[in-house]
Amino acid sequence: MSASPQAGTVVLVHGAWADGSCWSNVILPLRRQGLNVISAPIPLTSFTDDAVILRRVVERVGGPVILVGHAYAGAVVAAVHDDQVKSLVYVAALAPDEGETVADVFYRSTPHPAAPQLAPDAYGLIWMPEDGFGQAVAHKASSDQAIIMAAVQRPISVNCIQEKVPAPAWKTKPSWFLLAEEDRMIIPENQRFMAERMGAKIRSHKVDHTPMYAAPHVVVDIIREAAQSTFPG
Repeated sequence: MSASPQAGTVVLVHGAWADGSCWSNVILPLRRQGLNVISAPIPLTSFTDDAVILRRVVERVGGPVILVGHAYAGAVVAAVHDDQVKSLVYVAALAPDEGETVADVFYRSTPHPAAPQLAPDAYGLIWMPEDGFGQAVAHKASSDQAIIMAAVQRPISVNCIQEKVPAPAWKTKPSWFLLAEEDRMIIPENQRFMAERMGAKIRSHKVDHTPMYAAPHVVVDIIREAAQSTFPG
C-alpha cells in the first residue's frame, strides 16, 4: 500500500548509541499500513540540539505527525510543541517532567544487575561498552545484531542527560507507551512510573530494551494503534 499525505506521518526518533537504521524492521511494515514514515537524525550533542533538529524535521513534514521516541528520545519528542504533532509513542522510553533531567529519571531506581557502568570520557561523550549491547541494550537480539550495534554506535553527550527539560508535550497530547518487561537498561518499574505519571495508554510486553530488533511486530502494533486513533479515516 502506498502512503499519502492524508494518512499522516510517523516520525521515528532513535535513542543513544544508535541512528535511524535501528528502525529498519519497522519502517516497511508501517508503510504497508499506508503511513508515511521517516526517521529523524538527531545529533546526540545536547538535549537542546536534539530538540531543535526534531522541530525542523516536523516542520519539513508539513502535515499531521506522530512522534515515536525510543529510550532517550522519549524526552526529545516531548520537547516539540507544534500543532502538527498529534500524538506521541514511547518505546521503552524516558519521560522526564518539567524541570527534571534525563539523568534524573534514568537513575531514579536501582539499575538491573546486567546494566553496564556508564561514564563520560574526557570529551563529555558516553560510549556503550561493547558487551553492553548483548547483555543489556538488546539481549534478546541475535549476537550478530549486537556486534553490529556496537560497531556503528554513536556516543551520547553528557549534555543530553543533564539539561532540565521544558514542560513536556505529553501533558497535552495523547500518548502510548510500550513497556518493555525485560528491559535491563530502563527497568520496567521505572517505565511504569513514567507511563502512569503521563497518563499514557500502556501496552506491556515481554521484550528487551530495543524491541525493534527482536520483536518489531510489537513496535509496529503500538504505532499502528496510535495511528488509527490519531489519523481516523
